[in-house]
Order: sequence, then C-alpha cells, then structure tokens
Amino acid sequence: MDRNNLKRKSISFYGLVQGVGFRYHASNAASLYGVTGWVRNEFDGSVTMEAQGSEIQINDVINALENARYIQIDSIRVKEIPVVENERGFRVRY
Repeated sequence: MDRNNLKRKSISFYGLVQGVGFRYHASNAASLYGVTGWVRNEFDGSVTMEAQGSEIQINDVINALENARYIQIDSIRVKEIPVVENERGFRVRY
C-alpha cells in the first residue's frame, strides 16, 4: 500500500458491544479487508480498536461491525493517530 494513503485510527464503540462477539468480528473483518491493529474491551463496557489501512479499508471494517448480528453500536468516536511502521496483523488484546 502507498504509505501516503496509510492511516491509523483509534475508534471507540459504544452500545451493546461486549459479550456479542465484537472482537471476533473485528478480527475477521480486519483480516478480510487487510487492516492491521488491535481491539480490546474496556472496563466501561465500550470497545476500543486501533485500525490501520486505507480510509476505505478502515470504513469497510466499521461497516462490517455495524452490520454484524447481535452487535448494536449506539455511537462511535474516531480519532486519527500516528501510523505504526511495519505493523503486521490484527490482534485481540486482553
């Protein structure tokens, strides 16, 4: 991928996002769309994800999560953050 098009976003999801397979779906969608980064549950019931790829790839992951069964996203907070060089893969953090 062209490094100029590479973005990294910190994304917080609020709603019914824990106990519904959110992290599993996020990991699968990231692999499907070629996005790197990580996802984890937060103590407040939200889920945080750092996603790195093109704008389109990251949006594809978010759309997949919004359309996933059992997951109900009430709001999303997105912040662009610095790209992590040479990152490979997407993982679930605990």
